[in-house]
Amino acid sequence: MSVEQLPEIASARAHELIDKFTSRRITVVGDVMLDRFLIGRVSRLSPEAPVPVVVFDREEFRLGGAANVANNLRQLGASVDLIGVIGNDESGSLLKTELAARGIHGTGLITDLERRTTTKMRVVTTRNQQVARVDFESDHEVGAAVEQAIASHVEMRAKSAHVILVSDYQKGVVTRRSMASVLAFAHANGLPVIVDPKVPHIDYYAGAALVTPNHLEAESATNSHIVTHDDARRAAQALRQRIGVESVLITRGEHGMWLDHGGADGYLPTSAREVADVTGAGDTVIATLALGLAAGATMAEAARLANEAAGLVVGRFGAATVSPQELKALF
Repeated sequence: MSVEQLPEIASARAHELIDKFTSRRITVVGDVMLDRFLIGRVSRLSPEAPVPVVVFDREEFRLGGAANVANNLRQLGASVDLIGVIGNDESGSLLKTELAARGIHGTGLITDLERRTTTKMRVVTTRNQQVARVDFESDHEVGAAVEQAIASHVEMRAKSAHVILVSDYQKGVVTRRSMASVLAFAHANGLPVIVDPKVPHIDYYAGAALVTPNHLEAESATNSHIVTHDDARRAAQALRQRIGVESVLITRGEHGMWLDHGGADGYLPTSAREVADVTGAGDTVIATLALGLAAGATMAEAARLANEAAGLVVGRFGAATVSPQELKALF
């Protein structure tokens, strides 16, 4: 079977869509995280164990998970409402501070006294080499009261949204009931829902407009092995039919992307010039997809925009973002 590449997007059309980003509003629901970096220099090994001794230089904080998705949207010019759950702890306060510094309101964050804020602490050298990572998290599902609070925040904050974006990192916020409440609200108000999924929750997303599994997630969800574009086509079709969603976009790293959109499918070759760090690339993809659709792009056009944005961020260290000017310059 012949394999077709998705159509090109004209420069004028791409610029028209990107210029609309600043007038669009996206509601993000999902697992927020704080990325904490302890940065220092290494000159010797420890005499106690065969590990490097890192001499502390500085500490940095970045947004992770659904918070990084919100940051990507904000840096692309959109207005953002972020709904998630944090603990009553230092990391939760730091997360709110980092959000505020980027113009993202933390009023949609629900404090759950029974859990800690998901935090990934990385020990990194001044040459950007990661030595170790320590995760602080409570990944059990939130309780019924928090699920109801999430539904209430969605009803209150998504009324003026153009798209609802669900960022599922399987840290407890996206449950069967919380996802059902998001979909019910969206359908009642004519809003598309797009989801960055996790395989154990794959059946929660029925009725969404789009899910964006990566290569390994698509293989796991369809019990298949994806090597060729035809393999990706079959997996995307099977996944779309299994879940009951309108479209599936499989991100395949160096092999680009595969889009199945109601039978109209095709691939996009990777646009990455160089790869320094793939951390957060999926967040950039789904944020750009959401804004493209909110701006009136077709699914194929939105995928083109997202593919170019991802090609930029993987050339940078850590969870990076893209500006509208940088994205326009690629077209």
